[in-house]
Amino acid sequence: MKRIKNFPNLILILLLSLIVVTSCQKDDGPSGNNNPQENIPDTFSEYFGNEISRDFLGTVIDKNHNPIEGATITIGSETATTDSNGVFMINGATVKQRFGYIKAEKAGYIHASRSVVPSNGTNKVTIMMLEATVVGSVTSGSTSTVTATDGSSVSFDGNFIKEDGSTYDGSVDVILHHLDPADDDMPMQMPGMLYAENENGAERMLQTLGMLAVELRGSGGEDLNLPEGSTSEIKIPVDASLMNIAPNTIPLWYFDEANGYWKEEGQATLQGNMYVGTVSHFSFWNCDIPAEAITLCITTTDEDNVSLANMVVSITSTTFGTTYGYTNENGEVCGYVPSNESLILNVYSYDMCGDAPLHTETVGPFTVDSSITVTVPDNPDIIQETVVGTFNTCDGNAVTDGYVRLSYGYQTFIDAVTNGEFEINLLRCSDNNTFAIEASDYVNLQVTDSISYTFTTPLTNIGTISACNAVTEFIEYTVDDGESTLIFENISANFYTDSPNYPGPTLDIFASSNDQGNCYYMFGSLNDPDYLGTYDNYVFNGTIGDTGFFIGECLSVSDENNNITYNLTALGNVGEYIDINFSGSYEDWDGNAHSINGVVHVLRDN
Repeated sequence: MKRIKNFPNLILILLLSLIVVTSCQKDDGPSGNNNPQENIPDTFSEYFGNEISRDFLGTVIDKNHNPIEGATITIGSETATTDSNGVFMINGATVKQRFGYIKAEKAGYIHASRSVVPSNGTNKVTIMMLEATVVGSVTSGSTSTVTATDGSSVSFDGNFIKEDGSTYDGSVDVILHHLDPADDDMPMQMPGMLYAENENGAERMLQTLGMLAVELRGSGGEDLNLPEGSTSEIKIPVDASLMNIAPNTIPLWYFDEANGYWKEEGQATLQGNMYVGTVSHFSFWNCDIPAEAITLCITTTDEDNVSLANMVVSITSTTFGTTYGYTNENGEVCGYVPSNESLILNVYSYDMCGDAPLHTETVGPFTVDSSITVTVPDNPDIIQETVVGTFNTCDGNAVTDGYVRLSYGYQTFIDAVTNGEFEINLLRCSDNNTFAIEASDYVNLQVTDSISYTFTTPLTNIGTISACNAVTEFIEYTVDDGESTLIFENISANFYTDSPNYPGPTLDIFASSNDQGNCYYMFGSLNDPDYLGTYDNYVFNGTIGDTGFFIGECLSVSDENNNITYNLTALGNVGEYIDINFSGSYEDWDGNAHSINGVVHVLRDN
């Protein structure tokens, strides 16, 4: 079984990407199980159901897991462009009940896409685009073969046409990529999902033994293909770990870029460790064993019936391998699984708690599209975290089209923001209790800095953050859930290892806004190096060695019933950031009770 800890760490993929990870029975038949009682519709699109409206949030990355900015994303008639984080948002896209198709294009990369079974809530996807690297060049009118370093190859008879069907003469650049099922990144690299129309017009899920992407470009960069009557031979390597399940002949499937799914056309023969087949046009070509499938939607909850987001859910078939996906903010994940078979379901905590599943049970067999709820038992070794907050534009209005990214360890969680509020849920086992938040206002193209926080288990309210990409430092706080106060002018932040008035390390932070007359003063008496950690209220009583923070001078915060907690998460060198977040309750100087939460993200002056 694929080791869960090797899942990609950039974004939560909300589909069941079908990949080979365990053994399956050999099948020399061209189309798998042709059930004579199977009801095949007149047109394949009838499988998809009715049109619905769904929201999408995705990330586009390159092969090194770096974000790709400026990629054009298309879902139906809706389009968007990825930002500097490689993120795109499309809300209210028209898709089908059982099928949604997302395309990504950018110059310098081959065509990329993702297909999903749309779920309620935000559908999150990751697309890895492959560079349009030329492996070799051929000339029209001459037979030739282009071979990649891994042995994959394509042969040509010398005939080529342009997209308009006219004959092309000249040099042809051949872009060639072999996609190996043994590669952990393959589910993000392949187009669509492993869902197909077989030669009889029936839907199938696929088990891939290897893919080959071929794109042909003319001397002017135009797309080329083969004319009618011409063919090419392709060779696709089979990974050594899959040779024991590789049938002697296997159906070939090409990816229909217009519609977003695979179609059966021809077959390939196993010669040594290569599948060899003949094709009449170019796209992605795929060697797959097919199986009948249904859509299965799984909702994960805890014992209190609270939805569990960002969980890894795997489904294992004894004859067809393992599929996996990630739950969205509603705890739901949907995808295609084999029908008429009992399946093993495992729930994992997204690379946070090792390889052992949090819960295992047998589900199915399923004969029709189904939805189930899985309860994950409580575990004293697992910490459940919820991070909430408010995300405003720089002028104080709620962000209505943006997102928040939470980074913890090597993982990143993204939550869409449509009304200024956000909530991110995760489970962790690590003692590391520090995370970072950054947010993007997708409409105004403004962002926050990355700000460090400390979990206040089980609920962490980070207060209000604002997207002001021209602002390098700020202090923001909210009293009694009212409007937030943002100060980004006249800020001084000084750190002393020892001062005349207060022995030991101290912090002095002062700020005032020119337009609103707000002031902010924070004093901190710190622990010994490295100074970071959690502090409570500092009382000026002359006791040497006391530590804590005080913010009462400008905000009328008294020492009475003061339960404010401060988390100092970063104390950089001069010119670097000091990060503090705080929250809690207190009484003002008149004895009135209040609550407060805030963020300090300032540059150290000395």
